[in-house]
Amino acid sequence: MSRVARASQPRRLVALDGAVTAALPGKVWLVGAGPGDPELLTLKAARLIAAAGVIVHDGLVSTDILAMAAPGARLIDVAKRKSRHTLPQDDINRLLVAFARQGLDVVRLKGGDPFIFGRGGEELEACRAAGIACEVVPGVTAALAASASAGAPLTHRGLAQAVTFVTGHAAHGDPDLDWDHLARANQTIVIYMGLSTAGLIAQRLASAGRDPATPALIVVNASRADEARYPTTLGQLAATAEGLSGPALLIVGEAMALAHASFETLTSSAPQDDAQGGLHPIRHGEERALRRASRTTQGAQ
Repeated sequence: MSRVARASQPRRLVALDGAVTAALPGKVWLVGAGPGDPELLTLKAARLIAAAGVIVHDGLVSTDILAMAAPGARLIDVAKRKSRHTLPQDDINRLLVAFARQGLDVVRLKGGDPFIFGRGGEELEACRAAGIACEVVPGVTAALAASASAGAPLTHRGLAQAVTFVTGHAAHGDPDLDWDHLARANQTIVIYMGLSTAGLIAQRLASAGRDPATPALIVVNASRADEARYPTTLGQLAATAEGLSGPALLIVGEAMALAHASFETLTSSAPQDDAQGGLHPIRHGEERALRRASRTTQGAQ
């Protein structure tokens, strides 16, 4: 049986109402789990996960990382599922406070970094308001992992003097972004949660003056075994994103030309593009195999 306890679907966490308050409250740790690869965890994060009595985690936290929890730890999944709505943020805040008031040390485990589109600031405020000690442990955000694996730096002399992280998701309507600023050349734009709005984002950037030929890259499942990378351009961003799913980053900027060069080198002996002219994605396993084959060939010469 899975050790991951699935949170139910209550409108209120009534099971915790009236819970006994311990003489000495516990502590809440907002911990960044990184993009998925357990080896990208910080040492502090790994230690806290192994020691926690309660772990409240997002759906983006990998099973390999959850397996690092102590055998007796209670794991509570507050991720969005097709079968139920997301647990409201206010209820997550109350859950953290309630467990801490019972004298438990609680790890709130978040994909990436708690303060990069992770709503960690709201949970920190809720703990402070309740008088609960709370500490933040940073994690590797997905943009850094995607950039590293693609061999395309987010900043690069002569190509990208700045990098901006934005979200492509908005509760209502268009993302509220400064398109004129984002359209300036020689900077990298990283869009989190942007697959469904890729067409809109590309249109807004192009309309504000960003060259449609600007190199771009989509990375799905950054740092994981099934990571896939799709080099493209701003003008082709929507077409490339069509049909993709999973946690994804859209990265736009001149420095992504280095990812294109890496892609072309690694696929020089791979099957050609499909009949529709689409690009084959590069995955971790394929990349490693191609590199090993290249080293073996060179050593035999």
